[in-house]
Amino acid sequence: MIPALDELLQRLGREAAVLVRVASTQGSVPREAGTWMAVWQDDLTGTIGGGQLEFQAVQEARAWLAGGEPIEAVRRYPLGPSLGQCCGGVVFLAFQRVIARDVPALTRELSAHFKPVALFGGGHVGAALARLLATLPFSVRWIDSREGVFAPALPVQIETEHSEPVQGAVAGLAPGSCVLIMSFSHAEDFDVVIACLQRLRARDDLPFVGLIGSKTKWATFRHRLEARGFTPEELARITCPIGVPGIEGKEPEVIAVAVAAQLLMQ
Repeated sequence: MIPALDELLQRLGREAAVLVRVASTQGSVPREAGTWMAVWQDDLTGTIGGGQLEFQAVQEARAWLAGGEPIEAVRRYPLGPSLGQCCGGVVFLAFQRVIARDVPALTRELSAHFKPVALFGGGHVGAALARLLATLPFSVRWIDSREGVFAPALPVQIETEHSEPVQGAVAGLAPGSCVLIMSFSHAEDFDVVIACLQRLRARDDLPFVGLIGSKTKWATFRHRLEARGFTPEELARITCPIGVPGIEGKEPEVIAVAVAAQLLMQ
């Protein structure tokens, strides 16, 4: 699956599109402000919620692409009987014709609302999780202490970092980052957990810190962390095991789904 943002940016190198964005909303509507879709002459990337609203917006955008009159910057769409939708709210859609030269600006604009995630570990689960998160509203900082573990071509939403020692990257994480710890060794996991606890103590700006592993692993870590002077209240900020309960299976892709669902709940 190619993330929607990557598909848009890659395809703009070959053809023009009309970018349709939900500028604002009132009342009950299919999608929130900031949602977007790219309308091509014969295809779509993304969605603003489907239904008659999307159908009408696509028709108008394609008429513009085909040489019709430009669309005013923002249009108002009441979701009532006249549009064939019963949501009852109002959607304001912004239309923008985009080409290859718009790629840098679009990369910044469309990724600005992504929630930052710091993913420590480039193993099988880390790789499955990074691929999945790139299809969701997250920007991923993927960190490992080993050279050559990352694929050469990755979605635009993923930034890789080699950090040795690996826990050294914690200090530079964006405020508000959700942290996922799944390195190749328990020793590295432990060091990253300590660095996260120290940052929480100093700045309290990491809303979620998750550690992969069993209850037994966490019991061992907890004992060692208590010996380092961390309080029960501080240790309660670490989630281990990670992933929403009830999703069975140890395959990397299954674990990735469970963890991604947990992040979406934060």
